[in-house]
Amino acid sequence: MPTALIADDEPLLAEHLVSRLAELWPALEIVAVAANGLEAIAALGARAIDFAFLDIRMPGLTGLQVAEVAGDTRVIFITAFDEYALAAFDSAAIDYLLKPVSDARLAQCVARLQREAMPAVDLNAVLAQLAGRAAPALSWLTVGIGDTTRLVHVDEVIYFEANQKYTDVVTASERHLIRTPLKDLLTQLDANRFAQIHRGLIVSLPAVARIQRDLLGRYQVHLHQRTEILPLSRSFAGRFRQM
Repeated sequence: MPTALIADDEPLLAEHLVSRLAELWPALEIVAVAANGLEAIAALGARAIDFAFLDIRMPGLTGLQVAEVAGDTRVIFITAFDEYALAAFDSAAIDYLLKPVSDARLAQCVARLQREAMPAVDLNAVLAQLAGRAAPALSWLTVGIGDTTRLVHVDEVIYFEANQKYTDVVTASERHLIRTPLKDLLTQLDANRFAQIHRGLIVSLPAVARIQRDLLGRYQVHLHQRTEILPLSRSFAGRFRQM
């Protein structure tokens, strides 16, 4: 049975996380709930723990300091502050959740942890099947906002749009420019989640609400969380005929 530690100096938030994890992953055993960094390290030293959900700003020691001595325990940071994202991933964190964490975002994290918790025999079989294949699909994008750099998970992306030599990353509420050309980005994305719909557009399949034809017979892609309508080239339309 996979085990987890929760460390947060806000008791109500810790209790809420325990409750949500119990519903999303009943098989996960919460073996300790720590109120500060020192308690978290004591819990990690007391027994082997698979996953640690760490707040970053805690009394005594920060979550980043706890992560440095976590050993084989995989770390997930949960914080209200996004400025620690790069430092968090430098410490090999699995995920970085911003408070307040939505059920949908926590469910994405749990799905990732469940893959991490696969039995070794199953994981070895998967690795054997993947031997010689392409690198894992891209999960995170580094974007700049003024003088700030932060990470955007690909699950947040609605579509990518070519912008001269660069690419616009469009989420439900934001648009960011990255330096990777669209054609290079396409080879790094999960083909089960993203599809090219036009020479200059890649769309997230879960973000597609419907495909329609206009009066001239042109295909148009309507989205769940954005009002713009995207063109679908006939050369890419085959994948969408069953939608």
